[in-house]
Amino acid sequence: MLTQLNIDRSQVRRGPSGNPKDPNVANSSEDKVNKYTLPDPLVLKNGKKVKTVQEWNQLRRPEIVADFENEIYGKLPSNIPNVTWQVVSVKDTTIGNQAIKEKLLKGIVDNSAYPSLKVEINLLLATPANINKSVPVVLEFGFIKNPFSPGPIKAIGLGSAGEPTWQEQLITRGWAYAIFEPSSIQADNRAGLTKGIIGMVNKGTNRKPNDWGALRAWAWGASRAIDYFETDKDVDAKRVAIEGLSRYGKAAVVAMAFEPRISLGFIGSSGAGGVKILRRVFDEQVENLAGSEEYHWFSGSFIKYASTKTPDDLPVDAHQLVALCAPRPIFISAGSPQVEGNWIDAKGMFIGAAEAGPVYRLFEKKDLETNISPQLGTPLVSGEIAYRQHAGGHSTGPNWSTWIAWAAKYWSSVD
Repeated sequence: MLTQLNIDRSQVRRGPSGNPKDPNVANSSEDKVNKYTLPDPLVLKNGKKVKTVQEWNQLRRPEIVADFENEIYGKLPSNIPNVTWQVVSVKDTTIGNQAIKEKLLKGIVDNSAYPSLKVEINLLLATPANINKSVPVVLEFGFIKNPFSPGPIKAIGLGSAGEPTWQEQLITRGWAYAIFEPSSIQADNRAGLTKGIIGMVNKGTNRKPNDWGALRAWAWGASRAIDYFETDKDVDAKRVAIEGLSRYGKAAVVAMAFEPRISLGFIGSSGAGGVKILRRVFDEQVENLAGSEEYHWFSGSFIKYASTKTPDDLPVDAHQLVALCAPRPIFISAGSPQVEGNWIDAKGMFIGAAEAGPVYRLFEKKDLETNISPQLGTPLVSGEIAYRQHAGGHSTGPNWSTWIAWAAKYWSSVD
């Protein structure tokens, strides 16, 4: 990729370290945060101000989409093969003390154009038992089986112990949940770029600089899950939420930005590459994202901003990614700096949410209504952009009950 970009390896800047003993330690002091200027989401490239929703949809939004595709996340190829969904099993079971109908599904990707690779998307769907109507569904980027333990996956961090799992909370509310395994579409490593859906489309060859990375591929997979939901009478496909944590939080906001069928977002600790301002020098940086361990999440072009260019040269930033979700409601979640740490930069994510406000107001929706980061535990949930930093660790767990109450404002009117 460096060869294709005409970048010498010596030009690629090293990302800062999260180890406080490292000489290259990342900045974790607000007093040392740099000055930066964010691109105005409502100013066209020709300098004209966007004043109407029509101008946003027809003129400005396509500009921002193109910049994210060309410079950060990559473009979807035109020849992505079709997916055929198969129901592997259906069983009546329970989650906690809640009765559910659980379906295990596989999305078989047509590999006739490149039979050397096989891709099968893993998806689990659980709906309340004995329902006689279609219900909303929350689609999580995650693991159907815990890869680290044979037991059920539990929320991580303080504030989640003793509470029902997120699955139980959703089923109790009368909603469904689904778990989609991103790794079944595209491996979460650089070696996998010639395999998975990216490798299948490229017939096993290396990517071009503007080709999609893993985040965009995972988001594409979420769209294919929604294709299935539209065929399942148990699911109300007009009420689909997306949820993810950490790298899957990045994938969740990318999915919501590019997939209009997603009705609500729950974006957990997405950090840099998600809703954190990339220009803001605080803990994880573009140089980390574009380094050898994480560059596969993005297009090859993104490496430019950790070598021959700087993050200040980016034509877009995270607030515009949030803005692409407008006018749909989106909830930004973070953990405590004492428990989760500062790497994901909760304040940087708050700023990413707050600076998307002008676009939501253009749609006559409520934004965060403040530019001052709230105290730990304070929910900002009165509008279509919401934010809460819980007291726990690297998890959405302690924010689930807050998110469900907030989401119910938008979904209960059609229950």
